Amino acid sequence: MIIFRTKAELAAFASETRRSGKIIGLVPTMGYLHAGHMSLVDTARAKADVVIVTLFVNPTQFGPTEDLDRYPRDFERDKKMCEEHGVDVLFAPEAGEMYAADSSTWIEELDLAKPLCGASRPAFYRGVTTVVGKLFHLAQPDFACFGLKDAQQCFVIERMVRDLDFQVKIIPCPLVRDDDGLALSSRNRYLSADERSRALSIHRALLEGRKTLEEKGIAVLDDVCKKAVEVITAAGGRVDYVEGLDRATMKAPGADCREVLLAAAVFFGTTRLIDNELVEVKR
Repeated sequence: MIIFRTKAELAAFASETRRSGKIIGLVPTMGYLHAGHMSLVDTARAKADVVIVTLFVNPTQFGPTEDLDRYPRDFERDKKMCEEHGVDVLFAPEAGEMYAADSSTWIEELDLAKPLCGASRPAFYRGVTTVVGKLFHLAQPDFACFGLKDAQQCFVIERMVRDLDFQVKIIPCPLVRDDDGLALSSRNRYLSADERSRALSIHRALLEGRKTLEEKGIAVLDDVCKKAVEVITAAGGRVDYVEGLDRATMKAPGADCREVLLAAAVFFGTTRLIDNELVEVKR
């Protein structure tokens, strides 16, 4: 496995790889890898000649009061996991390598990024789309894998690729859960044993909501969201949002909605967790 620290190294490697006719698969991450990340790597490995994983805690997607400084990092651990899963290239730049000191250019999606995490973290998706766009230019992938734990992020990137004509196929990959049902996240390490136990209420509430929507249709969506908030709050969670939106438009479902994204963001202690269920609409 090759490790690159500079943009020039990655770009030169990608250009040579493209000239040789090989298929490049990209897995962008912020590191502190877990089984969810590795499922993305395994998907890429099955489809690509060359798999590139990026490890970069992107400062532009963190707000001034968020957890950039304490976001978990363990390069040696991540390196070992990537080697075990057959990664060809690990790109692990510093922030000063990725952004010029006077950088002032952004990529911003203005529709799908508005609700949910975009409403409570206004700078988040602008930072995501900008860094992902830069990584696409540098790594020149044929496809890139993104997990559906952050389904909104995946949809925003799909829209960016469509609107800006990036020649990259986006492969959405299933959300991966721990044995107890908690959605895998690098931030789970912040949870105490008690907080982790109570955080299972998020998945329980969303599963119950999914069941109700599948049985009764979107007419009961408001009641489903209210009930989920009650369940999570009773377990001690501080709800940022629980909402059901049209997966295609990220707006309130209308008559032509085919799939609902039932999504939640909840604090247990100081740790913010996200989770979701995609629900086919009953007609």
